[in-house]
Amino acid sequence: LLLAAQPIRALGNLNAKLQEGLASIARVYEVLDEKPAIVDAPGAKPLAVKTGAIRFDHVSFAYEANAPTVRDFTLDVAGGSTMALVGRSGAGKSTILNLVPRLFEPQTGAILIDGTPIGAVTLASLRGAISIVSQDITLFNDTVRANIALGRLAATDADIAAAATAAAADRFIAELPDGYDSIIGDRGMRLSGGQRQRLALARAILKDAPILLLDEATSALDTESERLVQDALARFSRGRTTLVIAHRLSTVQNADSICVMEDGAIVETGTHAALFARDGEVVWNDATG
Repeated sequence: LLLAAQPIRALGNLNAKLQEGLASIARVYEVLDEKPAIVDAPGAKPLAVKTGAIRFDHVSFAYEANAPTVRDFTLDVAGGSTMALVGRSGAGKSTILNLVPRLFEPQTGAILIDGTPIGAVTLASLRGAISIVSQDITLFNDTVRANIALGRLAATDADIAAAATAAAADRFIAELPDGYDSIIGDRGMRLSGGQRQRLALARAILKDAPILLLDEATSALDTESERLVQDALARFSRGRTTLVIAHRLSTVQNADSICVMEDGAIVETGTHAALFARDGEVVWNDATG
C-alpha cells in the first residue's frame, strides 16, 4: 500500500493534466489549420523586377470599417530612388509599407511594381524581392550567425561577416563571448535595442533584394552607430528602390524625395530643399523635429 500510494495519487492527477494538454493542442491546431487570408491569385506569375519602380494608384485601406487609415493615396517611386515618408504618428506611414509586400490588401486602388500589379504575382516572388527592417524586430533564440543568415540561407560565413560589417554590427559581435556563435536569447533579449536593429539591418543587407523597406530602422541607435549605419545604408540603397519612414532629419535629408502624410493622405511631396524653401506644412516641421 505504501508503494502504491504515490502512483495512485499521480493517476488521480492524470485526468487534469490530460485535459490541459488537450486544450493546448486544440489551440495549436486551430492556428496551424487557419487558412491565410492573402493567397496567390489564379494564374499568378513570378515577379520580374527590372528597375523596381513602385506606383500607388489611388490606394485606400482601413483596418476597421468607416475608419480609413490610408485615403486615395497616389504616389510614384522611381526605380532605384529613395522616398522618405514623414508625418505624425498615425498618419498611415507604416500601413503604406505593409501594403507593398501584401501583408494587407487595399480596399480600393492598386499597387504596381514595374507596371505589374502585385496582386497578379506570386507571394513568394514578391516578398523575395523585398527586404524589410521594422521597429518590431524578429530575432530567434539562436546564434548571431543563424539570425543574420535568415536573409539568405545559402550564404557563406564570409557573406554573413560582410553583411555584419556593412551594418556596423561587426564590432559588438566580436565582443560577444562566442562571436558569431553566441546565443542571443529569445527575441534577442541578450542584446541592446541598437544591437538588435543592426542585426536586422545585416539580415536585410545579406538578402540583397532590389526593394528595401525601412520603418524607423535607426531609431534605437546612438549617434555614432547611426552615422555608421546611415553610411552603410547609403551605399547599400544605391541602385535600389527604398521606402523609408523617418523622423530624424539626417535620414530625411539623404532621400531623393519626401512624401509628407497626414490622416492617411499626402500633404505634399518634394526634395528636402524644395520643401524647406516653401516652408512646408506643420506636419513637416513636426516630423523632422
